[in-house]
Amino acid sequence: MTQGAGQGPEVERTATLRDFRVPAYVHETGPYVHTHPADAAPPRAEAYPEGYTPTQRDLPVINRGDTLQVSVDPAPAAPAPQPATGPGPLYVVGDVHGYLDELVTALQEKGLIDTSGQWCAGTARLWFLGDFTDRGPDGIGVIDLVMRLSAEAAAAGGYCKALMGNHELLLLGAKRFGDTPVHSGAGTATFQAAWLLNGGQKTDMDRLQDHHLQWMARLDAIEAVDGYLLIHSDTTAYLDYGDSIEAVNDTVREALTRNDADEVWDLFRKFTKRFSFRDEGGADAVRSLLDTYGGTRVVHGHSPIPYLLGEVGSEEGEESGGPVVEGPHVYADGLAIAMDGGVTMAGKLLVEQLPLDI
Repeated sequence: MTQGAGQGPEVERTATLRDFRVPAYVHETGPYVHTHPADAAPPRAEAYPEGYTPTQRDLPVINRGDTLQVSVDPAPAAPAPQPATGPGPLYVVGDVHGYLDELVTALQEKGLIDTSGQWCAGTARLWFLGDFTDRGPDGIGVIDLVMRLSAEAAAAGGYCKALMGNHELLLLGAKRFGDTPVHSGAGTATFQAAWLLNGGQKTDMDRLQDHHLQWMARLDAIEAVDGYLLIHSDTTAYLDYGDSIEAVNDTVREALTRNDADEVWDLFRKFTKRFSFRDEGGADAVRSLLDTYGGTRVVHGHSPIPYLLGEVGSEEGEESGGPVVEGPHVYADGLAIAMDGGVTMAGKLLVEQLPLDI
């Protein structure tokens, strides 16, 4: 158990929109041969080269018209509604990326924590979809809060649980391996360089302790709850690690236990892939996960909704009026729910109850 949520030094919120403009190679035809690939997939998952290395921050903008963004009315700041019997309501949280104040506000709006930051939702169930650190000002404070709420929720008959995102793997790797070269297939790479390039914060590294590392290393990669398959990344790469939820989670934990830099890098590389569920074949990609692991819908974070909606940036670098996120993003024939509201680009940190009211 940890102490209360840590409050790091006050850091001015930095606009990061320009970090995510469309790289030119997204629109190239033929084989994907860019020598400095992004922390994002090319347009199709199968376009990844064997040596794909996520060492840039660019994200391609996707202009799609067959998707649905769900508008969710703000909930009153009251305890989450409790059923007469059985488990409490189910909530999911998108990528937080160190924005502790925004997380606290969102949890309070849903009635999950009170004005003092304590769990007040009784038997409610809360799942975080990963990516707690990097880019924002207080990633360690976010982890401390989640760890504390896990204990408080369990004591109240509910639970607060979390999945592993690619940024947990990135921070673990930066701490464990630093500047140790890893085999990337696209030149020399290190966890330390990739972490800094992808928003690593010195204040987080300075405050990172053994119990934070142990907690991150034990996180599950995939879970099924109430018919929803919960994952961090919108990729089918999970299929590479097992044909059951238990097998995937065991394989990921065992890889981290072996503490091999190249093995952990490969895990991070695959968890960084994205956009497998969009465009032609996207629904089939979702079905491949659901058929293997169970569930009727996938819920994921990782790829910001503003990019899935094509609302930010351009290849020429001209920025639009800013991302507009009103709620989760439903797409892939209604089989996928995106939960990363783009808080790192002045979007919205999403905390939503399932099922969605659509």
